[in-house]
Amino acid sequence: MKHINIYHKIAALLSIIILSFQSNAQQDAQFTQYMYNMSVINPAYATAEEGILNLGGLYRTQWVGLEGAPKTGSFFAHTPINDKIEMGISFTNDNIGDVVNENNLFADFAYVLPVGIESKISFGIKAGVTLFDTNFNGFQLQSGGASTDQAFDENISRAFPNLGIGAFFFTDTYYLGLSAPNMLSTKHLENENGIKATGVQNVHYFLTGGYVFDIDQNVKLKPAFMARGVKGAPLALDITANVLINEKLEVGLGYRLDDAMSALVNFRITPELRVGYAYDYTTTNLGDFNSGSHEIFILFDVDLFGFKSGYDRSPRFF
Repeated sequence: MKHINIYHKIAALLSIIILSFQSNAQQDAQFTQYMYNMSVINPAYATAEEGILNLGGLYRTQWVGLEGAPKTGSFFAHTPINDKIEMGISFTNDNIGDVVNENNLFADFAYVLPVGIESKISFGIKAGVTLFDTNFNGFQLQSGGASTDQAFDENISRAFPNLGIGAFFFTDTYYLGLSAPNMLSTKHLENENGIKATGVQNVHYFLTGGYVFDIDQNVKLKPAFMARGVKGAPLALDITANVLINEKLEVGLGYRLDDAMSALVNFRITPELRVGYAYDYTTTNLGDFNSGSHEIFILFDVDLFGFKSGYDRSPRFF
């Protein structure tokens, strides 16, 4: 009976998702540590560090304790080809209760131009595919099995091409980015079998920025923000403030507008390796039904040609 109750809860959560589809404004996967996952949301993201391959992975489990809550994983690889061209790949998986599964695979291209002695601007494009699948097998509804409800009687498997664009202005101490990583609107659930619910992934726009302040020789402060807008949904705004201590330990606090408060920490284990963790406390009524969200990341920098003994992004550290 326990698995039936679980399926009931997942079905209820999925019903909420379908209602959000009907509003024609599905949200992209979200990350609290977005500043370390920048290439996923902006194809123009650039490091201007030739010979360094940046590898990174993030995993997020959201609303722990709520059956069927989203789990999201992301991986990226990024490297400059020369002083003007940078390229990368990214993969994101978003899973809801092992029922809804979305995969995004993209390749990025960025062209970097100097606009001052210490500042540069890059323009980027990403191209790839979105794979969307549902699995209603084993569902137990109040009416019976999944076959008793036309909304769940057939699994869905779709593939959609997608394009993204972005711009990224940066120096060693601050950055500002504007991007739309998914430019093509795609229908996930269509009007079939008498079901009139549709899900359109509209274009999401991201505005990001951050600045590094040198408090003293061993302490740096970096406030940052990410604003996300999409038609039919309220503006999403993340604000964070991180403190870097002795080039190794980084701690911070964050706030997501009308959604959550966050605590962040990461540690540079070696000059090439950094690991981090973030916890979100839900501030909405949904917080009564979950114990928060957890997120971990790992970043690894590879010196492809042995030109540098360790790679240190300070004072940028983004």
